[in-house]
Amino acid sequence: MEKRHNYLREAAELATKYFVDPATSQPNVAGLILAGCAEFKTELSQSDMFDPRLRAKILNVLDVSHGGESGFNRAIELSSDMISNVNVLKEKRLIGKLFQEISQDTGNVTNSIVIKHLNKEQEANPMNFQDSASGSTLKVEEKMPLLEWFADHYKQFGCSVEIVTNKTQEGSEFCRGFGGIGGILRYQLDIRAFDEASDYGEAAAAGDDSE
Repeated sequence: MEKRHNYLREAAELATKYFVDPATSQPNVAGLILAGCAEFKTELSQSDMFDPRLRAKILNVLDVSHGGESGFNRAIELSSDMISNVNVLKEKRLIGKLFQEISQDTGNVTNSIVIKHLNKEQEANPMNFQDSASGSTLKVEEKMPLLEWFADHYKQFGCSVEIVTNKTQEGSEFCRGFGGIGGILRYQLDIRAFDEASDYGEAAAAGDDSE
């Protein structure tokens, strides 16, 4: 019982530390959702040790069967109606839609590359600046952070950009499995059409030269 009491006190103190702004003495969150196994979460919400400023921010108290990250994600799912406008839920839905497109092979997501996106290690490797077919050195026209390029150019393509984090399970899987960059097209594209158009352009150019 003593250990339980000490743990309750620690949880209450950490809640005040992280969710109350010392500069304003006011909560820095719009709401709190308490989730956990058994009755500990309820005891915390009713305890005199729990900051009354935070008690007023409690939106719901939930039962989840697991702790850690899986329990955290389950709490988000159970609270989706309450926090529908929170960015983390928006990210989960956005990445979930991308995974759905990939798993169904709808053709609306392709792996065609139009820009070389390199991390610092790759940028230091000269092989990444050589043409794979001829071995000749590629001319670098411009270098800039990828997010900056997106911010400057995405409107030219009639698309929207969504920035997500790796703080959710879906975001972490997205970063590990796809490098953190993905796109959902409005409709399916036949890449062969671009190849045919390129061949036609070369033939027309050859005809102009012969004339």
